Amino acid sequence: MFGIPEWAIGVGAIMALVAVLQVAVARLLPPGYRRRSWRGETLGESEDVRARLAELDDLKQRVAELEERVDFAERLLARHREGERLPPPA
Repeated sequence: MFGIPEWAIGVGAIMALVAVLQVAVARLLPPGYRRRSWRGETLGESEDVRARLAELDDLKQRVAELEERVDFAERLLARHREGERLPPPA
């Protein structure tokens, strides 16, 4: 077709589709969203979200403490089992 390779037509069509989608997404987003997202701001955090994040942090800390306790118990059991082993035959 006019001396243009088929793959070049496909690439051009994909680029055009991406450009159209970018314009559509920019029109659908609330005003000022992109400026706020670049600065790291959010559209608005509710008190419920903050409470859930605090609860999640608390749960992470509790899980970390439990992991330490399990590791300690495993080390004690391993040390106890080593003492129960029979000595090698002489």
